[in-house]
Amino acid sequence: MTERNGTTKESAEVRPAPAGHRDDAAASLGDYRAAFHAGRLAMAVLNRDGLVLAANPAFGELVGADPEELVAATAADLTDLGADSRVWTAYREVLCGRSDRMRCTRRLKHPEGHSVWVEVTVEPLTPEPLSGEERMLLSVADISDRHDLLARLRHLQMHDPVTRLPNRALFFERLSAALEAASFEPAGTGRIGLCYLDLDGFKAVNDTLGHRVGDRLLSAVAQRLTRCAEGTADRGSGRGEHLVARLGGDEFALLVENSTGTEQVAELAQRVLDALQRPFDLAGQRLSVSASIGVVERTATGTTATGLMQAADTTLYWAKEDGKARWTLFDPERNAHRMTRQALSSTLRPAVDRGEFTLEYQPLIGLGDGRAQGVEALVRWRHPQFGTLPPNRFIALAEENGAIVELGRWVLERACHQARAWQLAHPSDQPLFVSVNVAVRQVWDSDLVADVAGVLAETGLPPELLQLELTESAVMGSAGRPLQALQALSDMGVRIAIDDFGTGYSNLAYLSRLPVSVLKLDGSFVRGFRSQEHPNPADEMIVEALVALAHRLGLTVTAECVESAEQAERLRRIGCDTGQGWLYSRPVAPDRVSALFI
Repeated sequence: MTERNGTTKESAEVRPAPAGHRDDAAASLGDYRAAFHAGRLAMAVLNRDGLVLAANPAFGELVGADPEELVAATAADLTDLGADSRVWTAYREVLCGRSDRMRCTRRLKHPEGHSVWVEVTVEPLTPEPLSGEERMLLSVADISDRHDLLARLRHLQMHDPVTRLPNRALFFERLSAALEAASFEPAGTGRIGLCYLDLDGFKAVNDTLGHRVGDRLLSAVAQRLTRCAEGTADRGSGRGEHLVARLGGDEFALLVENSTGTEQVAELAQRVLDALQRPFDLAGQRLSVSASIGVVERTATGTTATGLMQAADTTLYWAKEDGKARWTLFDPERNAHRMTRQALSSTLRPAVDRGEFTLEYQPLIGLGDGRAQGVEALVRWRHPQFGTLPPNRFIALAEENGAIVELGRWVLERACHQARAWQLAHPSDQPLFVSVNVAVRQVWDSDLVADVAGVLAETGLPPELLQLELTESAVMGSAGRPLQALQALSDMGVRIAIDDFGTGYSNLAYLSRLPVSVLKLDGSFVRGFRSQEHPNPADEMIVEALVALAHRLGLTVTAECVESAEQAERLRRIGCDTGQGWLYSRPVAPDRVSALFI
C-alpha cells in the first residue's frame, strides 16, 4: 500500500481481489482508456511526482510530440506551470494531496508557430484499480477564442470610443503598474513623469459648432498628442512609447515611464503646446486651440497614483491661473503654500469659536498737536500650528469662504467693548475713537446696520467713537443696499472712512455723494516722502491735491505708513490731519494703549 508521501507501508497486508472484481475493474479500465485516447480534450495522466504516465493524442498534438514519447516527461515543463510562482505553488499543493484541484490560464507556443491560450486543470484521479497507484489528471483546454473575445471586450471597455486612446480606467491601471515597476526594476531610472492637460476654450467649440465637430477636434488632438509622445520617446531613454490617454471631456494625460528627468517631461510638454498651436482643418472648419499643461516629474518610490494625479491637477490649475496656453512645472513650495491656505481656510470658522483671534491697536496721531485721536483695531490669529498670523494671511481667505461675516462681527464687538473700557477708565481725558475694518461681504451677507446698532447698545459706546473702514474698491460705485447701509450708519453718528484711497477706482466725483468723513491715503503715496534729499515731487503734488480736495468736501485725511519725522513734517505741511505708522507705534496689545492717554 502506497501512502500519499510516496513511502511504502511494509506492515500492511495486500490481498488479491477476487476474480470477478478483477474482471470488472479491467473492463472499467478499458472503457476509461478508450475515452482517454479518443477524447478531443488534451489530457495526460501524471504520478505524484508530476511525471507523465500516459498522454492522449490530443495532448501530443498540442505539444508537438508523439504521446508515447511523453512518458516520464515533466508535465510542468510541457504546460509552463513553473513560470509563475503562484501557479507552481498551487500545482505542488495538488500533487502533494493538500489541495483537490488547481486551474490556471497559460499561453503556450503551438508547434505550428502561433500561440494558444489554454486553461490547465490538475486534479486527483481514482487510484489505479489493479495496482492502487495514486495518479493525477492534467487536462488542457484551448480557450484562445474565448480569450480573444474577452480581450476585445476589455479593449472596448478600457479605451475611449472617440479618440481610441486608453481611457481613465486603463490609464490608472498603467500608472499604478508603472509606479510599482519603477520602484523595483533595477534596470530603470526609478522616476516617472506626467503631463496633464486640457484644452483652453473647448466648451465654446461644442456650444457653437456642435458635439460632432467637438469630437472630431478631440480625435485630431489625440493624433497629435500620440505623435508628440512617439517623437519624444524615440529621442529619450529608448524604453518604449509613452502612454497617451483621454481622461474625459477635453482632459488628456501623457505618462512618461522611466523618465530621465524634468527636462525630458518639460520637452514633451513644449512639443505638445507647439503641436496644438497649429490650426486644425475639420470638415471645412478651421479651428485654433491651445492647452494648459501641468507637468510633474519625480522619483517613483514613495509616490502613489493618487498623489501624482493630485500634484498634476494642482499644477494644471496653476497653468490656467498663470494665463493658459502654457505648461507649468510642479513647485513643492507653491504647493505647500496652497496646502497652508486650504488648512487655514478650513479652520477659520472653528477658530472664531475656539477664541484663537485677538486684537492689537495702532494709534492715529494728530499731525498738528501730536496727540492720539484714535486707534485702529487689527486682528491677529494665534494659530496653534502656524503661530501668530497677521491679517494679510487670512482675511482674503475669510472673504472667499464667507467666514469674514462671523469674524468681522467678533472684531466689531471686541473693539467696541475695549473702546468703552478705555472711555470709562479715563473719563477726564478726550476719549479715543476705535476704527474697525469692514469687508464689503459683511455689507451684502449680513445686516451690518443692525449689528452695529446692537453692539453700540450693548457696550454703551457713543456712535461718534466708532469709525468703520471700507476699501475704496468696495465703496466707490456703491449703489442699492451698500449705499443705504453706509447712509444709515452715518445717520447713526458712526464715522465712515475710505481705506487705501488712491489705489482703486478713484472716482472723485462720487465722493460728494457718499456719507464718508475720512480718507485714508494708501501707504504707496507716503513712501515717496521718505527721502528729504531726493524727494519725489509728483507724490507730493498728488497728495497735496487729494488733501485739498478732501478738505473742500469736508473730509479729514489720514496718511498711512508714516515711518520718519521728515515724512510726518512734510505731510503736516501740506495739510494731512492724522498720521499712522511705525514712527508713532507698532500695533500693541490693549493694555499698552493706556499710555497714549498720558
